[in-house]
Amino acid sequence: MPTYHSNKIALVTGATRGIGYETVRQLATQGVHVLLAGRDRTKAVEAALKLQAEGLPVEAVALDVTKSASIAAAADEIEKRHGRLDILVNNAGIARDDSSRPRSQQSLQTWRETFDTNLFGLIETTQALLPLLRKAPVARIVNVSSALGSLGLTSDISTPYSTVPVPAYNVSKSAVNAWTVQLAHELRDSSIKVNTVHPGYVKTDMNKGEGELEIAQGAETSVQMALIGADGPNGSFQYRGEVLPW
Repeated sequence: MPTYHSNKIALVTGATRGIGYETVRQLATQGVHVLLAGRDRTKAVEAALKLQAEGLPVEAVALDVTKSASIAAAADEIEKRHGRLDILVNNAGIARDDSSRPRSQQSLQTWRETFDTNLFGLIETTQALLPLLRKAPVARIVNVSSALGSLGLTSDISTPYSTVPVPAYNVSKSAVNAWTVQLAHELRDSSIKVNTVHPGYVKTDMNKGEGELEIAQGAETSVQMALIGADGPNGSFQYRGEVLPW
């Protein structure tokens, strides 16, 4: 197992399955000690045990990004166990839109649930863990977004992104992109780099198994940006080595 990154501690939210789980696996394969976070502690433990059985340095953390008490408890647990955090991958996300309904007729409940997880949960988790990231020699924050959050792509009717009728999801990811720009600006003179990634159109449960990429490929950009060096980007929107338009 590689040891180059063995001194690093990472946390991946929404990591009991799909892209999050694979992100944990790939980071751990690089020697990173990864905290696998999930809303359900039992499921998080089960997922962590599977990766531990492969000899990977993974441990479980209960973290529901929609609950302030859960976020605070996770931050406290990480501080007591490790004293710092080197990498935060904000991967947790949901899609609640009803694609059979017009964009203007998605329910307010759909909008609120989507933003609670995809934006507000991401921001609150970052705020809670930022003190631990500041304690690391260098730190990285990766916000998992989507090309569907790109105003440049979704406003261009020649692209397939403009035809996907999931407005609450899309707008929540646009907001994640905007938050990334704001946080990167604040931290620009620090040793913390903040970037947003598009995983791609991945064959996950959220996409009902449809997609162009396998899950392992979908995790690659998150891992790449989590492990960038001092010369890596800050405040960028990345997809497999390509910079996407905001």
